[in-house]
Amino acid sequence: MATQFPGLLLNSAGLTLAGGRSLSCRNNQPPAAISSANPPSLSSTIQVVGWKGAGGSGSQNSKLFNSFEDIQEEYEWNDLETDLYHWTKTLRPVQWYPGHIAKTEKELKEQLKLMDVVIEIRDARIPMSTSHPQMDSWLGNRKRILVLNREDMISTADRNAWATYYANQGIKVVFSNGQLGMGALKLGRLAKALAGTVNIKRKAKGLLPRPVRAGVVGYPNVGKSSLVNRLLKRRMCAAAPRPGVTRELKWVRFGKDLELLDSPGIIPMRISDQTAAIKLAICDDIGERSYDAADVAAILVQMLSRLPTVGNKALCDRYKIEADGRCGKIFVQKLAVQLFNADNNQAAFRILQDFRKGKFGWIALERPPK
Repeated sequence: MATQFPGLLLNSAGLTLAGGRSLSCRNNQPPAAISSANPPSLSSTIQVVGWKGAGGSGSQNSKLFNSFEDIQEEYEWNDLETDLYHWTKTLRPVQWYPGHIAKTEKELKEQLKLMDVVIEIRDARIPMSTSHPQMDSWLGNRKRILVLNREDMISTADRNAWATYYANQGIKVVFSNGQLGMGALKLGRLAKALAGTVNIKRKAKGLLPRPVRAGVVGYPNVGKSSLVNRLLKRRMCAAAPRPGVTRELKWVRFGKDLELLDSPGIIPMRISDQTAAIKLAICDDIGERSYDAADVAAILVQMLSRLPTVGNKALCDRYKIEADGRCGKIFVQKLAVQLFNADNNQAAFRILQDFRKGKFGWIALERPPK
């Protein structure tokens, strides 16, 4: 008896993905079932030989398919982070700390004392890498709303994984799209609700009510100003798709009940986690001068080749260049020779821009830690 699923082939040695990639099984034991989160519609199939449920009920097949997904996801994401750590060790460190950030950080710490609630914006593609290591100590017990912006740039599976992760930690999270305004109204209501006790306390002291004060903070280019503009339904804060546009703190009023503080992006003076730094560069959340585009594009190629929803085939189909995923630098050089007169930088920027524009599909580069 056998059951088939599109895009995969399972045998006693492990899992073979469509396109020839293979995943070995942990402890040399073949998994009972394995699948891609978004299985490609290809002619190759998965065979589970000797499974008595083949031809069984739809629910049985669904459970088997889901268990495949869980095993593959665990394999891919755990090992990808390990690989990324080793890939970045030989590269020039990525560091970026423009002069205005030091001034902003000092002023922001003072303003945070006046906040009723803090809205921390992160990039939904890399929520961990866009988390400032000192943010918790700055905020203390102050109420916080976590916003994962650019939800339109990740898959449903990515969104669900992060939603579950933060829900289990008791953290209030809002998914948003600052360009289209999705999640903006929900964010405004949540900010007012969290800080609703402010005026109750003021009334008890005989003071007049005042608007709730909310500070909007986060890394550069994660969409802080765009989200504020969407909340206000007008362009009050300068916004552009590159880091470092906002350079000073700015208070704006949202109706009669809410005041927002838009702030420039803040980033550590020294980024010790270079795997996070590379992801910031890939997602355009750090200044271009801080990194070598050819190195970053090479790392991106190696990451994409390992992701189950992309793989070598997607790279080959887009650029008409054979990709084995082992050396992204060679891939960048081949693309440079083919399209850009051997200019590696232009080839690198093409790959980076293709990822940022979703040419490989909308995918996150991080999943929640186990």
